[in-house]
Amino acid sequence: MEVKIGVQQSAREISLESDRSAEDITADVRAALADGGVLSLEDDKGRRVLVPADRIAYVEISPATARRVGFGS
Repeated sequence: MEVKIGVQQSAREISLESDRSAEDITADVRAALADGGVLSLEDDKGRRVLVPADRIAYVEISPATARRVGFGS
């Protein structure tokens, strides 16, 4: 899954790809927002992203798309 996290008062968003399901990621986001703690997600390369829950503006979860190579469409 591709996950994009918008952070309040920041022009850039955090983007990562994860092997986890959309339901698992959604559960983690809901838990972090409910307790006001920190959202912790790990990408498919093992890197961990930590975002304070009170700074999350939005979370977009979508299926990962295959990257196209070449000039064909």
